[in-house]
This record gives sequence, C-alpha cells and structure tokens, in this order.
Amino acid sequence: MFSVYGITGRIFSGTLEAMDRVRPLARARSARAIAQDGEELGVEAVAAHPSQEAVRAYRAMLPEELERGPLIHAVQAMTRPAIAVRDHATAAEAWRILRDRHIRQAPVLDAADNLVGIVSERDLLTAIDLDDGEVIEHLRRRVRDVMTTPVAAAAPVTDIRRVAAAMLAGGVDGVPVVGEDGRLLGFVSRSDVLRAVINDPPLSLWR
Repeated sequence: MFSVYGITGRIFSGTLEAMDRVRPLARARSARAIAQDGEELGVEAVAAHPSQEAVRAYRAMLPEELERGPLIHAVQAMTRPAIAVRDHATAAEAWRILRDRHIRQAPVLDAADNLVGIVSERDLLTAIDLDDGEVIEHLRRRVRDVMTTPVAAAAPVTDIRRVAAAMLAGGVDGVPVVGEDGRLLGFVSRSDVLRAVINDPPLSLWR
C-alpha cells in the first residue's frame, strides 16, 4: 500500500498501479532531473529497460520448481529512525545534514511533523555553490523552495519488491515509510533494497 503526501497533506492512498494515475505526482517526476540507474555506483546504466527478449531468455533458464522467496516488508528493510530535514531549513543547512550523515536524500517534514516532500543533493545544488564539499555561497532559499513534492510513501507492511518497483517507476532513490497516522517511521533507500536482497538469498525479484 502506498500514499502520496504534499504540502496540503495526504492526497492519495492505494495500490502502486493506482498511484501511477496521480497527476500531481507525475508532474513532480517530470519536472525533476533524475540520475541514471547505477550513477551512484560510478557506472553508467547499460540500458534504461531490459528488452523483452532478454527477460524471456532469463525466465527460460529458471528451473520450474523455483518458487518466490519469503516476503520482506518495508518495515524490515528500512533505515530507522529516518533522517529528515525541516521544510523551513535553509538549503545550506540541509546540505550539511546530508553530508554529515552520508546520505543522498532525506524526507522533508513541516513544523507539525507531517511529511511534505523529499529533498536530494541534486535539488540542493540548485541553491548552493560548493568548494571541496563546503558551502561557499548560497541563495536565500529554504528546503520548501527546492524539494520535490508531492512524494510517494509506503506503508510498513509493503513488499520490498513493490517498494523497488515504486522507485523505478518514479525515478527516485528512496521511499519514506509512514504509519497509519501519516507519521514518518523510516526510509527505504536503494542501498536498503540491495541489502535485503543480499541478506536473504531465497528472495526472487523475477517472479
């Protein structure tokens, strides 16, 4: 189950397939330049999407008795507590938080602790100038001015494979995890997804 949060609160709750029809979320995706898959590892993506022929060839190699592995939920894979930034913080302050915590993006909360967006290094670089990782000059812009909103969030009991699919569909590097009350519980990054796969060999991402 997924939800979409913006500056006015929750604007959607439903399945991953239904979330694709949320127009404000689609606009946020199209307005944001997204790094290619693999860029964070220092390599270029081989292809944006696997060909159908390649997928069929892979499936043909799988033994018939292979079964889907046990489910891993977002709550099991997420990083907690989530490192968040405030919407009223300056871009320079947010950059230092990301740098000091060695992360590339963070959920954004308002004064009432409501999830209102997500901000990345790429977003912050539109408002700051760096020299050897240090902020040397910055525009007087707040996180709310550069963050991506609305933002998709997952419920705690969401299959990690669905979370990974949401990342790929949205072109984002992470998904916040929220409780039924809308409070931020954690954050699932690409690294968290990879760690879940590595630590649980029976997990099959292909079936």
